[in-house]
Amino acid sequence: MSQPSLASSALAVPYSRIRELGELAMRMDASTTDENDKVLRLYFGESNIPTPEFIKRAAQKAMADGFTFYTENAGMPSTRKALARYYEEIHGVALDPSNRIVVTTSGVQALNVTLRCVLNPGDEAIVLTPAWPNGSAIVTMANAVVRQIAQPLAGDRYGIDFDAIEAAINERTRVILYTSPSNPLGWVATSEDQDRLLEIARRHKLWLMADEVYERLYYGGPKLGEPVPTILRKASPEDAVIVVQSFSKTWCMTGWRVGWIVSRPDLCEKAAQLNEFIISHAPSFAQRAAETALLWGEQSLREMLARLKENRDFCIAALAKIPGVTVPRPEGAFYLFPKIEGLTDSFDFCKRLLLETKVGLAPGVAFGAGGEGSIRICYAAERPILEKAMARLGQFPRP
Repeated sequence: MSQPSLASSALAVPYSRIRELGELAMRMDASTTDENDKVLRLYFGESNIPTPEFIKRAAQKAMADGFTFYTENAGMPSTRKALARYYEEIHGVALDPSNRIVVTTSGVQALNVTLRCVLNPGDEAIVLTPAWPNGSAIVTMANAVVRQIAQPLAGDRYGIDFDAIEAAINERTRVILYTSPSNPLGWVATSEDQDRLLEIARRHKLWLMADEVYERLYYGGPKLGEPVPTILRKASPEDAVIVVQSFSKTWCMTGWRVGWIVSRPDLCEKAAQLNEFIISHAPSFAQRAAETALLWGEQSLREMLARLKENRDFCIAALAKIPGVTVPRPEGAFYLFPKIEGLTDSFDFCKRLLLETKVGLAPGVAFGAGGEGSIRICYAAERPILEKAMARLGQFPRP
């Protein structure tokens, strides 16, 4: 007798090629006790800077103060008010914390719950790629269809193929998803890009979803620490705009799993309700720690940014010396996405690089259309690690 099968929507989600190499690297590390023989880990999108002490102390105090119980599905009122203050102070955007902000357990859960709010089975989502693969995977998990639009490289900067977006829109299209600053490109949407995306969404009556998780990791402002201007500066409260955010990158809180959503009141109300059936709410003590990050985190953020910028410039200079390697200069995030001349199988290249030199990078193919032929380097590591990795990469045979 045949056994029941897994859901087709689950089976359609491919295994993360980043995670596949990451798991291999972890097994390699587990086989040695020599710290000098460990993998140089530049494949995951994570800084090796620990969470600042003042944030950890805030969580400890919150637990001691009794913040260990259920909270509202939308997040604690104090956390939403802190986020509203943040947008007012950083972006000059006024938000009603009672109906336009929802706290989530991470940026990926923010993506998950919002896409579930706007997609029906059979609907289509346009995703600008190369991009973090989780967005496309969540669309597939919702029994919807992904239409990937590759971002073209012109000179040393990526752009948006607006003609391709227009051509991909049909009666089943419901949402356009883009990331700025981009993972893996480091690309940042210009003011004109935001205007055109917003105009397309309004004209075709689509949701426009902006993943702005890396908004504070930006090197192009008038001074270090200035944020990437949010799409919320241009959108009205009635626009079908969704911003997904996270505390993970800016405040080195990847393991804390706290993020948030900003959108129209009707979407926020539904997202908060759906939180009940997915995660209930973000941990109460982690929300309190997140409030502290917003209040006192600017100095540590600027110190981290200065270090990241130095790392970025060091890696660009090292890669520029390698024949056949083109390095688009990123404006934000903490990734480089160099293109290697003649490379047609980035996964195989990264796997061989890992096994033969113990340098762990992410293959460009993992990031969707337009990614093959490139590799992603996370430069949020300590300088000695980057120096070793760049030296080994420079000596490794290219196609």
